[in-house]
Amino acid sequence: MAEPVEHTDSVAAFRHAESLVEQRRPLEALKALRPVLDAEPDKPSVQSLAGRAYLGSAQLRRAEQAFQRVLELDPTDHYARFALGRTLQRLGRHTEALAQLRMAVAMNPLPEYHEALGEVSARIAVNGG
Repeated sequence: MAEPVEHTDSVAAFRHAESLVEQRRPLEALKALRPVLDAEPDKPSVQSLAGRAYLGSAQLRRAEQAFQRVLELDPTDHYARFALGRTLQRLGRHTEALAQLRMAVAMNPLPEYHEALGEVSARIAVNGG
């Protein structure tokens, strides 16, 4: 049985957008991802990719919304917690960032998560938040 054309198109658009994010071309990625976001706004992988593109293009409020949506849909997504923490850090909301980064480290103690947690902890220690 053949896949519906819309599904095939969505997968192709998603993969293309993913490739553009990896090439550090976030605005082009968002353009490619738009039809997928419109068709599947409640899919965590779609919101996560959008969040990465928003973060890459310094659209921090939109990145925050996308990663929060991922966590509403899948609270166990450690990458979304890490990325939300990084986004909040860039927004200067260090106490909120700290909470998300602590959870990300607890869920999956990757070196990059520990490094981000250390950066935010040091910033709070020096500046008080």
